[in-house]
Amino acid sequence: MAGQNSCSNNKGNKACRELEEFDAIFPAIVDDLTKTGLKDNEISDAIQWFKKVIEYNVPFGKKNRGIAVVTSYCQLVPNPTEDNIRRARVLGWCVELLQAYFLIADDIMDSSITRRGQPCWYKKPNVGTIAINDSYYLESSIFVLIKKYCRDQPYYVHLMELFHETTLQTVIGQCLDLTTAPPQGNVDFTSFTLDRYSAIVKWKTAFYSFYLPVAIAMYMAGISDTEAHANAKTILLQMGHFFQVQDDYLDCYGSPEVIGKIGTDIQDNKCGWLVVQALNRVTPEQRQILENNYGQDDESKIERVKELYRDLNLKCVYTEYEESSYKELKTLIEKCSGNLPKEIFVAFADKIYKRQK
Repeated sequence: MAGQNSCSNNKGNKACRELEEFDAIFPAIVDDLTKTGLKDNEISDAIQWFKKVIEYNVPFGKKNRGIAVVTSYCQLVPNPTEDNIRRARVLGWCVELLQAYFLIADDIMDSSITRRGQPCWYKKPNVGTIAINDSYYLESSIFVLIKKYCRDQPYYVHLMELFHETTLQTVIGQCLDLTTAPPQGNVDFTSFTLDRYSAIVKWKTAFYSFYLPVAIAMYMAGISDTEAHANAKTILLQMGHFFQVQDDYLDCYGSPEVIGKIGTDIQDNKCGWLVVQALNRVTPEQRQILENNYGQDDESKIERVKELYRDLNLKCVYTEYEESSYKELKTLIEKCSGNLPKEIFVAFADKIYKRQK
């Protein structure tokens, strides 16, 4: 079963229906990836394991990325056929598979404990480092689905290149993240700059979370010209930056029950938005407090960092940032959307504005 979801207001009814339709094809996705292999005695044990991998790691997120493929496509193509809507949903699940692949690997590298309100996959009994191979499987599954559903489509090569390129971009971003602040390394704030933070966010998060879903929809709609994609990318990469700042804030201030994970950015020595803002505001004495306590898995030291954040009033700094960034995004949409429907970008922006998880 895909994740349980509910929509309680009229405005959300359409989104709720799409989420239900999106969830409804997940069992077919699992069948596409496992049904044949389960009948092969030689590999059935492996495929049975991978079936558990998919069902545990893929369907329980917010699914904003996957559904964005469908909603964007429907905004670009009047009266789409049911076949193409289903194809868009399949490609949306490809984005969710990519997300799950990244998250399994990221949780191992960050020594994370929970994800989406349950133990990280590698923390499950009898999994451990097998999860590394499982992440490879999820990535490979994407191309099985693209071949099955899109091989005869004119945009097939565009999709293949897009997923490969996006994966590389995200891997580059992960490298920037981990080498700027190694999880088990010494605290060294010399590279904790806003420019480095922006680069990490752009490459690690913004390409796959924001540009990828819309680019898929554009290619499906026959929009492949460089200018249109450049315009979309300008807006969506900025939106990705906004989203990641929110994520960094919620890692520290969000409730684990709401966001579905226990925040670990402080003890993981992350080059996050909050610590970069703190470094731009601290006195020499406060900087020493950061250097003495940041990047250490000790509850008293984590609390000391959070206390310093309170002293610097970073909650207020974030609130002001969120308001100004949302206004800047709306201006950018007006300026750069070109011939693309503004609704695609506005819907994305409204979905993440003032989010709590």
